Amino acid sequence: MPIDPARALAAPPRTTEISWEHKDVQLYHLGIGAGIPATDPDELRYTLESRLQVLPSFATVAGGGRALMGGLAAPGIDIDLASVLHGGQSVRVHRPLPARGTATATSRVAAVHDKGKAAVLVLRGEVSDADGPLWTSDSQIFVRGEGGFGGERGPSGRTEPPSGEPDKSVERTIREDQALLYRLSGDLNPLHADPAFAAVAGFDRPILHGLCSYGMTLKAVVDTLLGGDVTRVRSYTARFAGVVFPGETLRIRMWAGDGAVRVTAGAAGRADAPVLSDTVVEHD
Repeated sequence: MPIDPARALAAPPRTTEISWEHKDVQLYHLGIGAGIPATDPDELRYTLESRLQVLPSFATVAGGGRALMGGLAAPGIDIDLASVLHGGQSVRVHRPLPARGTATATSRVAAVHDKGKAAVLVLRGEVSDADGPLWTSDSQIFVRGEGGFGGERGPSGRTEPPSGEPDKSVERTIREDQALLYRLSGDLNPLHADPAFAAVAGFDRPILHGLCSYGMTLKAVVDTLLGGDVTRVRSYTARFAGVVFPGETLRIRMWAGDGAVRVTAGAAGRADAPVLSDTVVEHD
């Protein structure tokens, strides 16, 4: 079997050094829609180096994303990337992320779940610099056709949808070129740029990166309910529930609670077809 759960879980962590500069942070922020309007003071904190703050979701692309997906290279994992889907993502920050830095990223397979027709790998990345831990990330990776090995199903991760009207609802337009810009942060999968490749994958045109929607949604929550202060975010968890295309509009609904915001994101022009669900931003 291409996945050997026992071997993958027993493998020692993989360690690599990653680094980033303010230009990497600015490029990421532009890729998730920051900078509109270009001279808005609220947007300059994402785009101008003299005011730069770092959205915690930058952790998913820091160092070209090596801290995020390094576990796919673990012993016992030999899979066709065409069978892989990114099912969910969480990031927990231990302190505000610096605009430039060098850090050590440690990656491992934290769990292997058997969903019957698919296996789910939980890839954990832990990143620290000279001053201590920076962030911990968990990526849930669905591998189609690799289930049925008799393992535990694992937690569902599903939550009851928020009830009642949202406290805030905002719309964010996805530019036609947004996937082309976002991919420069490290995810060069042609699914997000090449119409011929997208057609082979079953789409009539390239789709937006799920992690781009992930970043757009967190930015909307920070700007709308957290006073634009990225340092208030403690953790951010979401499940990728569907696709959205460049040129569409993302409708983001937010329900504020005690120390947490529950969120849904959907494609506004397709009757709010789900894009992100089971989404929670924990904050100070």
